[in-house]
Amino acid sequence: MKMGDPEEAAEHGRRLILHNFLSFQECKELEFIHKSNCTVGYRPHVFSTTLSHLIATNSAHLIMPFVPIRERLKEKVEEFFGCQYELFVEFTGLISWSRGSSIGWHSDDNRPYLKQRDFAAVCYLNSYGNDFRGGLFHFQDGDPATIVPSGGDVVIYTADSRNIHSVDEITDGERLTLALWFSRDATYDEDAKLITLLSKNFLHDNAPELCLPFPASSNMYWFSPDQASSDQQLGFDICWARLHVLGYDLLFHQDKSYCSNISKLLMEPLRLTRGDELFEHEFINILHALQVVQFYCWKAPDFKSAKVEETTTVVLSQSQRERLVCLKSLFAKDVCLVDSVFSNVTFVGSAQHSFNWVDFRIAIAKWEDYVRKLHRELVMSLPHWRTQQSIFNASLDEK
Repeated sequence: MKMGDPEEAAEHGRRLILHNFLSFQECKELEFIHKSNCTVGYRPHVFSTTLSHLIATNSAHLIMPFVPIRERLKEKVEEFFGCQYELFVEFTGLISWSRGSSIGWHSDDNRPYLKQRDFAAVCYLNSYGNDFRGGLFHFQDGDPATIVPSGGDVVIYTADSRNIHSVDEITDGERLTLALWFSRDATYDEDAKLITLLSKNFLHDNAPELCLPFPASSNMYWFSPDQASSDQQLGFDICWARLHVLGYDLLFHQDKSYCSNISKLLMEPLRLTRGDELFEHEFINILHALQVVQFYCWKAPDFKSAKVEETTTVVLSQSQRERLVCLKSLFAKDVCLVDSVFSNVTFVGSAQHSFNWVDFRIAIAKWEDYVRKLHRELVMSLPHWRTQQSIFNASLDEK
């Protein structure tokens, strides 16, 4: 088959490339989820969002967009490798590779604790050239030898030594992927583990306040140049950093510049600032603010206000400006490092859309509607999942 065909099967049935498997909106929704919830990852300059982490941070409703995608991918893997009804999803995660990240030649089962992995699927959520540079995916042998990531495409392959591969260093931007691994061993079934977590941690009430996110330990959000260390004398908090690179700062009601406990600050109510303006809406914590900001980035083109409403901002006072400077020094020990990891001159245009606070206020209401909808779907799905001990796209008739 030629490059560009919907499906490309490689020699010996070892790998499959699916073009445009994910829609543009599916890619953007997963990008929103990742950039508003991710933690430091398993490799230097890599960030990850797992489904168990979403459950633990009171954002369990955000697993719903994954459900149909996981089903479709599992069906494709089983069909291509001829193992219908034999596989279990072993792991699902959003992974982003920022400037400086790479990985050398390896197979995905190359550790004793990974031997249960039989197949892998890597879904690209953004594109080489448009959103990042570097990050090409190479197979050590066979065809195709090199994969140029393109948003919506999927690479499926065996996880063993027949598909040794590497990823070039990212030189600019952030490379976003959804990665799934599949196993024939039911003891590694991710669904069963997630259903147990949901049953323990999920409150069966659709009151909107229960859907507000709750940050994890600050160590999970602290990026250090030496990622083997969580030394908060170096590096930065990635929640604050993702707000910063989009032009936002945060301000607490009371002066917190004396507080050195980042974990405590992550839990504090706050307001957002942009330029000289303070937005008067209160967010319950930094993760709440970050989710709304990333939702606005995702949906901004849909918000077309008449811009006749009064803005709910005030001009920052001198004392507030001084507090912003102090807070910046708490959340980022090296702002240049923040800009190196998350900012770039090549692809900044996609994030710097036309901004106004009226549209942002609309985004808050739309985010709340979005959360309520997913929460309701989860409440209705969970009994079926418990019965089947499987996470699937149940037919839901909304009332």
